[in-house]
Amino acid sequence: MKAYFYDNEAGDQRLDHDSGRPASASYLSRLGVAYHHCPSPSQVDALAVERGYKNRDEITVSPGKMGDVYEEKVKMFFNEHLHEDEEIRYILDGWGFFDVRGVDDDWVRIRVEKDDLIILPAGIYHRFTTDHNNYIKAMRLFKEEPRWTPLNRTYELDENPHRKEYVKFVVGLSTN
Repeated sequence: MKAYFYDNEAGDQRLDHDSGRPASASYLSRLGVAYHHCPSPSQVDALAVERGYKNRDEITVSPGKMGDVYEEKVKMFFNEHLHEDEEIRYILDGWGFFDVRGVDDDWVRIRVEKDDLIILPAGIYHRFTTDHNNYIKAMRLFKEEPRWTPLNRTYELDENPHRKEYVKFVVGLSTN
């Protein structure tokens, strides 16, 4: 895993967009983002039990697996959104980027690769894309039945209870 502030330069979303300003693990933690390096599936299993994840599935994001809908899906994943549940991804193969909104609403880019496990808290604005290789395979973990419901960012979404709880968490950390 490598995290840094996004450069906001024009260009393909699948490029690195590295501003040269690193984002530390403690900064990610302040945003509620958890990272684990898990070279063994047993580590993922232990984390699943600890956090109450009961279900899982696998997704491969690539032109070979998704066919003609690949470009459309990658663009959809890159729309800024939040979820009302944690988003947990264990990378089985390939590379990709999760971009999360920082304290000042700037983008922080998190590069993930095989054996990385990332947990995004409910209510955090984020987006996802593959890298220039156009391939990632990930395990998705869920507390209940598998579902992936993105809520695209709008002004009204700031009133969502999960978003409000997330903002309260981040602001609470900022004032302590």
